[in-house]
Amino acid sequence: MTPLGYLTIHDAAGRPILLEKNRTRIDPMAPGASALEVPARDFKPISASNLYKMSYRLESLDTNERIYGGGQYQQSNLDLKGCDLELAQRNSQASVPFFVSSLGYGMLWNNPAVGRVVFGKNGTTFEADATEALDLWIVCPPTPQTNDEKQSSNVTKEILRLYADVTGHAPQMPEYALGFWQCKLRYRTQEEVLAVAREFQRRKLPLSVIVVDFFHWPTQGDWRFDSNFFSEPKVMVSELESMGVKLLVSVWPTVDRRSENYPAMHERGYLIRTDRGLRIAMDFMGNTLHADFTNPKAREFVWNVCKRNYHDLGVKMFWLDEAEPEYSAYDFENYRYYEGTDLAVGNVYPAFWDGQVAAGQKSGEICNLVRCAWAGSQKFGTLVWSGDIASSWSSFRNQLAAGLNMGMSGIPWWTTDIGGFHGGETANPAFRELLVRWFQWGCFCPVMRLHGSREPIQPKLGEGGGSECRSGADNEPWSFGEENYPILVKYLRLRERLKPYIAEIMDEASRKGTPVMRPMFLEFPDDKGSWEVEDQYMFGGKYLVAPIMEQGMKTRNVYLPSGASWAALRVNEDKDEQGEKYEGGKTIEVVLTMEDMPIFVKTT
Repeated sequence: MTPLGYLTIHDAAGRPILLEKNRTRIDPMAPGASALEVPARDFKPISASNLYKMSYRLESLDTNERIYGGGQYQQSNLDLKGCDLELAQRNSQASVPFFVSSLGYGMLWNNPAVGRVVFGKNGTTFEADATEALDLWIVCPPTPQTNDEKQSSNVTKEILRLYADVTGHAPQMPEYALGFWQCKLRYRTQEEVLAVAREFQRRKLPLSVIVVDFFHWPTQGDWRFDSNFFSEPKVMVSELESMGVKLLVSVWPTVDRRSENYPAMHERGYLIRTDRGLRIAMDFMGNTLHADFTNPKAREFVWNVCKRNYHDLGVKMFWLDEAEPEYSAYDFENYRYYEGTDLAVGNVYPAFWDGQVAAGQKSGEICNLVRCAWAGSQKFGTLVWSGDIASSWSSFRNQLAAGLNMGMSGIPWWTTDIGGFHGGETANPAFRELLVRWFQWGCFCPVMRLHGSREPIQPKLGEGGGSECRSGADNEPWSFGEENYPILVKYLRLRERLKPYIAEIMDEASRKGTPVMRPMFLEFPDDKGSWEVEDQYMFGGKYLVAPIMEQGMKTRNVYLPSGASWAALRVNEDKDEQGEKYEGGKTIEVVLTMEDMPIFVKTT
């Protein structure tokens, strides 16, 4: 029994894995006790409320511990030990506070409050800026003891399975989502959307999804096509369907005071409020408030508008953009939701799932693109993308850590803007190199989606409504030079050939909670080198992927784990072949060309 109120958590074998800090004089004989008087649990009341600012401190029992998960952050560290992370949703940052330790436990900080976590060498500290209670869920499956148990068990995969059992399993990824997604900021008219889809068909290029991005509406909060530019959306959807292409439509939570839906939403209390100052959330293309999706009646109101104006026309996929929500000023303490203050509940993440199911869509048919998520979001058909990131090599490198840690957070559906969102000049040779390398890597992401605001920015179509929003330059596979087009086509066709395999690992993700993109140690837990390498990963259990994430690289080291044999994958436009063979347990140097990215197939 733990004496005098401080908590020790043991694994199934009785070994301590987590210990609350004890820097008080309550028990002078306890480990760590001192005159510092720093308690493990610290609740400071917030005046005029039943909430507290809370800190929770844990000792480090092993300085070599590694921590993974937590959602996605724009930094390159896969191992989070030593990192200071804000627990808050922002554009390109998603807080999913489930963490997996190399010591064999998983931990969910089950608190939607804005806060932070610091994984220091001398201890871990969680903070919640406004909360009622401490809620921590810990899972620690038995550690295999015998060789037979070790061969049949993978502790980290078991942690992820148990976490999915508790928070919800991802549904089956719809077959239509497994191929290539075409997107840009932004297709301005129905004619532009159809022209691009027809060009894919003319060139005999595979296309699964095409996207109508923001400001296809007259005013923010109208949630409908602007008839000046999308005159017959039902006809557009029908033609795309005839080509085997699904339409994804962007929906924002922003409501302009000029919107046709503003009076009703304002009167019924369906909009997020502010505690002080002007009641405004964003000032992009108008002064807007956000719909309060913590209010079930607000969710129902917005869904009914979207059902009438999109779903009933055949649109079954939604891009729930900006829905963290994004603020012009992130003064979390200033916003008031139906469920409570932003500080207390701001990390929860409602979606469209309930409305779509009520409208007849089934689990396995729903896939919605979102920019943030929280614990359990995976069970609602949630595909997370990494936000409005820069078109740069450093940003590219960050996305690998973001995607792998999102998978370790229990959310297997993930993607990025191939080429980055901000700053890519279509005709610039330097950007074209980045785009090609990103495209090659995108082929081995859970969803392969080309998107971005390309330079030079195009002129406005006219005045009024969505026409005032300018658009980026061309962003199709044929937009980046004749020398690069065959490379992109080759990887487009490879993605199409990989679809049956991707369906298999998506099924595994749904049943077992195993990520699609996997850190090396997840497949090779007994190989020390697999815990140390952070710039390559496994795509399912078969393909080792080593992205090229530095400009002008001529060679690249690749670590091939022990316990397996490997063959280099040679990608051709119409088929794939196995090249050089290698035994695992060593690092090899690969000579690089622009035509290919290093990919290895596990053969035994």
